[in-house]
Amino acid sequence: MPRGLAAAVVAVFLLCLAPARLSAQTDAPRDSQPAKRDTARTPAPRSRAWYERLSLRGYTQVRYNRLLETNPDLTCAQCDRSIGRNNGFFIRRSRIVLSGEVHPRVSVYIQPDLASEANGQLHYAQIRDAYFDLFLDSAKTLRLRVGQSKIPFGFQNLQSSSNRLPLDRDDGLNSGLPNERDLGVMGYWSPPTARHRFKVLTDSGYKGSGDYGVVGLGIFNGQTANRAEQNDGQHAVLRVSYPFQLPGGQFVEAGVQGYSGRFVIPSSQRTAGLNAPREFDDRRVAASLIVYPQPIGFQAEWNVGRGPSFSREGTPTIREEHLSGGYAMVMMRTKPGSHVLTPFARGQYYDGGKKLDTDARHHRVRELEVGAEWLPFSAFELTASYVASDRRTSDFAAPDAREQGRFLRLQAQFNY
Repeated sequence: MPRGLAAAVVAVFLLCLAPARLSAQTDAPRDSQPAKRDTARTPAPRSRAWYERLSLRGYTQVRYNRLLETNPDLTCAQCDRSIGRNNGFFIRRSRIVLSGEVHPRVSVYIQPDLASEANGQLHYAQIRDAYFDLFLDSAKTLRLRVGQSKIPFGFQNLQSSSNRLPLDRDDGLNSGLPNERDLGVMGYWSPPTARHRFKVLTDSGYKGSGDYGVVGLGIFNGQTANRAEQNDGQHAVLRVSYPFQLPGGQFVEAGVQGYSGRFVIPSSQRTAGLNAPREFDDRRVAASLIVYPQPIGFQAEWNVGRGPSFSREGTPTIREEHLSGGYAMVMMRTKPGSHVLTPFARGQYYDGGKKLDTDARHHRVRELEVGAEWLPFSAFELTASYVASDRRTSDFAAPDAREQGRFLRLQAQFNY
């Protein structure tokens, strides 16, 4: 990202501090003499220590993907490394969240994942989120988020994996931000009505994404989560999304978002002998529409942009090329007795490179997933989905590879 643009973004954040100063003056007592209280009968309430304001929660997902499998060579490393040959039961995620308000103006959110993979070995611990929210006004409508957190691009990217119906995010939008997170500073603005609706959509079981602001603006490194920065520029991101409530009570959320920056493909992600530039433009724009399941819902997102992609035309190399893709999904939330059953169907398409793959491997994905999530009680969920997939890839080692297949997936999720 040009340094001038970065400076402009920082200037916006500094200007946001003005409401905080004004709020501090407004909140101060007008009379320097405190009102007299009868302390003989009513003891003063004990202020809680910062560590007493923290809460601990988490979830674990255990999967099996090999039922009714027609092609064991069909894989999707970005989606789930346990898809395909030589795989069995797999802990996809095992996360613990430490969060809370340690001050009226500061909250903390730390989430490690105990089921990460490293060099083919499983169950390594890795930081997913480690950020602090600094509220700039007493109403908490404006805040800065500092640290490693989700980048506000795409509804399904922001939706928690514990809350999402399909077992994996779509290739189209998620290929721009694998792991959905990066190090940076985000600014979020949420007026009270929107904040309340974001909370209702999450707490009610309607599969909301949480409060990432009506407006989200930020700068971040751009190499994705847990990866060192590789150049002197940052990415910039902007998202605008609003949860409308129709007269009948139906919630509808619409949003637009985009990011831009320069991405570096390190030598470890290139095949030896492949001659290609080191740095590439990396920019996208996307639109989102969510009709929440009350009881029938619809969800669709689409993005277009440019990014690094392997090209076999002429001399094989990595080039900046056009990309596009997204998904559409229908779902229905039903409540048989005390249970919650939510069947869904999602179709997705993506045509473009994946910048974290070897040689920024080019993908053309067509996939249909039909499944259902069963929630018998709050601590346990079971999801089953049947997938029909057609994936064509191109890199230096395999310039024209294609795998098609179908398989049944099961996931048990434990919430604690």
